[in-house]
Amino acid sequence: MLTLRSTPDNPVPPGGALKAVRTEDGIELRAAHWRPTTRLVKGTVCLLQGRAEFIEKYYETITDLRGRGFAVVAFDWRGQGESQRQTDDPHRGHVAHFDDYRLDLKAIEEAILRPSMPHPHLGLAHSMGGAIALTGAHDGWLPFRRLVTVAPMLSIRMVRWPAGAAVLARLLHAIGRGRAYIPFGSAVSMATKPYRNNRLCQDPKRYARNAAAARDVGAGAVGDPSIAWLTGAFRAMKRLADPAVPGRITLPTLIIAAGADPVCGTHITERFARGLRAGHILVLPDARHEILSERDAIRQDFWAGFDAFMPGSDTSEPIEKDRVEA
Repeated sequence: MLTLRSTPDNPVPPGGALKAVRTEDGIELRAAHWRPTTRLVKGTVCLLQGRAEFIEKYYETITDLRGRGFAVVAFDWRGQGESQRQTDDPHRGHVAHFDDYRLDLKAIEEAILRPSMPHPHLGLAHSMGGAIALTGAHDGWLPFRRLVTVAPMLSIRMVRWPAGAAVLARLLHAIGRGRAYIPFGSAVSMATKPYRNNRLCQDPKRYARNAAAARDVGAGAVGDPSIAWLTGAFRAMKRLADPAVPGRITLPTLIIAAGADPVCGTHITERFARGLRAGHILVLPDARHEILSERDAIRQDFWAGFDAFMPGSDTSEPIEKDRVEA
């Protein structure tokens, strides 16, 4: 039975609806949606998680968006959170084919976004979700009017020799090791590791809140990825590294990058953004990878950029009085 978990410092935003969504290839996803807490609706923001994330990690962001007049759709990608796995080890961050994430978003669009959520439909994507979203924006299948992507996964700094790692991953995948952990990988979630020297954020309270949520969801906060995931990620990043790609993206896009990001290379992100035809980049100099879990001052800068870029619909629809939450 699907649930949304709550911890003392991370309560479930009230008024949400939880739904199981099945993709066309038979994978069951955990999804949830909320109405705004304002009287006027600006549209709907769909959250695209990073690797190893889960809905519970976004409760604060969901609350912030609802207070800005947006309905929110959140879901777990296949292979993480409480969505279905494609491997016997629920702790392993595995996807059979990286392009399968497109099937997940298509299912969410058809089951939730298109039939029941107010327009315009907008995207807020983090890390891996950003790579998926930018690929979709380039290929023309992203179901959004505008996109904000936070610290998108256009490169992986944690891999010391990316070219060699990509070759090794392809070789291991070719000999049938696609479902195995990456070399030296484990089931331990990055979110539960000690705060000191962490790569994610500089706010100890939010870090502790996310760690508690990760412990509570258990295997939902997956550990290291599989060889297949890594192979697919390298292929996706290589494709996005083509200098012609950003110039073909016509979707209005705002990239918000972390200037002190130890996970994804900010210089690669800046180079990509310079080629966008309908896009901009905002670099937050002191931020680490998880900007939405950063210190208040950094989050305020993020929301200032978001608010300026995503004004919402000019024909906002009122919410029925009895659905407005205090």
